Amino acid sequence: MKQSLGAKTLLFPTPVLMVGTYDHEGKPNIMNAAWGGICCSQPPCIAVSLRKATHTYAAIVERKLYCRHSVGKAGETSGLYGVASGRDVDKFAVAGLTAVKSDLVDAPYAAEFPFVLECRLLHTLEIGLHTQFVGEIMDVKADADVLGADGLPDILKLKPLVYDTGHRGYYGIGSLLGQAFSIGKELVE
Repeated sequence: MKQSLGAKTLLFPTPVLMVGTYDHEGKPNIMNAAWGGICCSQPPCIAVSLRKATHTYAAIVERKLYCRHSVGKAGETSGLYGVASGRDVDKFAVAGLTAVKSDLVDAPYAAEFPFVLECRLLHTLEIGLHTQFVGEIMDVKADADVLGADGLPDILKLKPLVYDTGHRGYYGIGSLLGQAFSIGKELVE
């Protein structure tokens, strides 16, 4: 029998989303945001939910743009991006990251992070404690060493971090278990 845990923010896994913005002074900032993911196929969109108190929230509202990163191999300092505020700390400098101006949107990304989504803000939804920002993916950039033979990111090369919402821990990705839209197909044939 299942045990009720109550209404909680439990979802496994949750992607670790790094959000890059420029603040009102033009200073690059990067934030770790756990609430988000792909939310539309056409146009390709990603959603991220932030509290109004964050420095990144104000930057997205002002500039209507952001970059989303997969931290992969450079993720050892991921906690820094969520515990320090860009108001007080230059997180790019402290983490030893190189801020690169995006080609398509007015937002920075970290050169050391192997996978980047450049996003233009489409929608804002007030939910409660958090506001959800839906960004249209204008471009996807990836380092060559994380791409597979098919030219797409290889999850095992990228080694993205995932977040355990229940225990507040970071984890890696394991091996392939089966192909989506194929595994289990034999049960209905």
